[in-house]
Amino acid sequence: MIFNFLLFNILLVFVFGTSTTFVSSFSSIVIDEQALLSFKSSITGDPMRALDSWNSSIQLCHWTGVTCSRKRQRVTALDLSSLHLVRTLSPQIGNLSFLRGIYLDQNNFHGSIPNEIGRLFRLQYLNLNYNSFEGGFPFNLSHCLNIRNISMRANILEGGLPTDFSSWSMLDEFDLVDNHFTGSIPPSIGNLSSLRVLGLSANRLSGMVPVQLYNNSFLSVVGLTANGLEGTLPTDLGFTLPRLHTFYVSENRFAGPFPPSIVNASNLVAFEIIENKITGPIPNNLGSLYNIEILNLDRNPVGENMQPDDLSFFNSLVNCTRLKMLGLDETSLRGQLPNSIVNLSTTMEKLDLSGNHIYGSIPHEIGKLKNLKIFSLARNLLKGTIPESIGELSKLGKLSLHDNNISGSIPTSIGNFTQLVGLFLWSNMLQGRLPTQLFKVSTLEDLDLSDNKLSGVIPDEIIGFSSHCLYLNLSRNLFTGPLPSKIGSLKQLDALDLSYNKLTGDLPTALDGCLMLRELYMEGNHFQGKIPSSFKALRNLAYLDLSNNNISGSIPSFFDGIQMMFLNLSHNKLGGQVSKKGLFSNISAFSIIGNSELCGGIQALNLSTCPVKVSRNKKTAFSFKMILILVIVPLGIMLACLALMFYRRQNSQKLNEPIPVLNNNQYPKLSYQDLLLATNGFSPNNLLGEGRYGSVYKGVLEPGEHIVAVKVLKVEVHGANKSFLAECETLSNIRHRNLTKIITACSSIDHNGNDFKALVFEFMTNGSLDSWLHPSPNHHEGYEINLILPLILH
Repeated sequence: MIFNFLLFNILLVFVFGTSTTFVSSFSSIVIDEQALLSFKSSITGDPMRALDSWNSSIQLCHWTGVTCSRKRQRVTALDLSSLHLVRTLSPQIGNLSFLRGIYLDQNNFHGSIPNEIGRLFRLQYLNLNYNSFEGGFPFNLSHCLNIRNISMRANILEGGLPTDFSSWSMLDEFDLVDNHFTGSIPPSIGNLSSLRVLGLSANRLSGMVPVQLYNNSFLSVVGLTANGLEGTLPTDLGFTLPRLHTFYVSENRFAGPFPPSIVNASNLVAFEIIENKITGPIPNNLGSLYNIEILNLDRNPVGENMQPDDLSFFNSLVNCTRLKMLGLDETSLRGQLPNSIVNLSTTMEKLDLSGNHIYGSIPHEIGKLKNLKIFSLARNLLKGTIPESIGELSKLGKLSLHDNNISGSIPTSIGNFTQLVGLFLWSNMLQGRLPTQLFKVSTLEDLDLSDNKLSGVIPDEIIGFSSHCLYLNLSRNLFTGPLPSKIGSLKQLDALDLSYNKLTGDLPTALDGCLMLRELYMEGNHFQGKIPSSFKALRNLAYLDLSNNNISGSIPSFFDGIQMMFLNLSHNKLGGQVSKKGLFSNISAFSIIGNSELCGGIQALNLSTCPVKVSRNKKTAFSFKMILILVIVPLGIMLACLALMFYRRQNSQKLNEPIPVLNNNQYPKLSYQDLLLATNGFSPNNLLGEGRYGSVYKGVLEPGEHIVAVKVLKVEVHGANKSFLAECETLSNIRHRNLTKIITACSSIDHNGNDFKALVFEFMTNGSLDSWLHPSPNHHEGYEINLILPLILH
């Protein structure tokens, strides 16, 4: 009996004890589930539907991004990286008490980081990179004593850094790059003996870097770029940071000498101190940095404390067999370009020596650096020529040799570049013609050959890089002749500068194909003719300069509707009325000085008023001409109609037969192709006028250059065919001194297979009826009225 009682009590204790553990474990899992569901409820955007699995039908540890411990089934990690989730971070995350890792990087979280995150005393890894978190640093994180990695780069966090790092004795990585933190770097950060990575670049920090930081022997990566930090770099830097791998302190206010001990940092891979005030000399034993890949000293006066003509450190760099990038732009270096640069590592991808006082010439063996992608010797004192071997740099993406005294021609081997994006050779003394091989580089986007002595015509092959070219500058050279007719094929072109050459001919109508063009500079040439109407297609133009040419005619009205920043038409031969609309209403938006025949415009131009009334003598002459017109024109039409009626009455028996179309042998036979060539492809520049049934073009027939007027029938207009036949029949049988003589007719098919009909008349040179009825200020007196246009256009 006693034994049974004892056994019962033991079983009771065992059962109740187990039940208690089970209830406690079950309760904890429920807390985790509620915390995660609260987290989910705060999410307003889940484009990848990653949280669809977060529901009661699926066990918690199988939810997307959730990791649980094996024994207790508690949530230990939450990994929702790169899911584009949107909304704030729920404070309930602080209830996931077993959480060791939070990975929410590359999402769209915003708002502040909840202080409840400090309750996660087991937390080791916190990654909130690339979100939009704002507010201050979550200082409650100091309670997370086991934290090893704090990463919050690329957010909008602000305020000061935590002042006490002593509680984070295990901290290995502290990354707050690209935020808005201000203030100084607290000295206590130097006491973190385990700190390996420090990333504070792209903030607004100021003051001195704590000396303690440079004494951390475990520190491997230092990123302090783009702040306002001051002080000097310790001379013993290479000894106190023996594990140093990456050192980025560019764009600060560091001064003092280049630390010579850096050559002892044998693990160093990247060393960048761009845009500070570090002085030289550059050590001659940099070759001991066998692992160095990036050495960038750009925009530091390191050459100021060096002996003139002492560039011997290049000889040492030959031993850096892994070197990929060497940056010495604007470093005050002086001396002759050493031939040893061709013996630098073949791994070299970027070599920049621009903006110095380096003289000499480019070594002929430069082609040995076969992996170069960026090569710049710009803004120096170099002479000589561009070596042919440069074409062996087939991977080159950018070549900058501008602002030197380089002469000779552009080597034809330049056509071997298959990846070249930018070629900058301006401000040299290059001569000769443009090599057509250059335009085989289809990847080229930016080409600047301005301010040289290049000559000859711009070849038609220029369209070779049409699919990518964005910027083309050939200004201030000696180019002659007209522009290529296919220049409009450069459809992606953003800026075109052809100014100050000796280019001739009309402004190319084909430029209307460059629909993306924002800047067009053609000043200082010998262009002539009118501003093409096709320019109205350039709706993106912001700057247009046609000044100092021989352009005539009036200012096109379509300029009123283009929103340009500046239009320069000065010093040409333009005439007529200046508009007061659009950009012409703002005196600072355009210039038209040096065009003596312009009138009107806004008051600030001080131009003469355009003539409105004619004198009494002119008025009398005009009235007499009007009387002649009102008598002769109806009389001519009446005579033509009477003759037509008489002819049809005489030939009434042939009404059912087709009407002949000028089939007499006295009329020459002209094809569609003949008329296409005669009118320059029915160019708008040759258009004389338009009527209901047709358009009239000026043309020149070969051989003999016979000038004619060609009326092209609008076959799509109802009644046009009947009108054509009637005109053929009438004009072939009627002669009158006030009717222009018909030469022939053409009934054919155009290149698209459509019907084509045209009448060819003798061209009369004294203008049209319209110009006599509405004379311009330049209209000449003494000419008789020419009836060709109103009669042909009928």
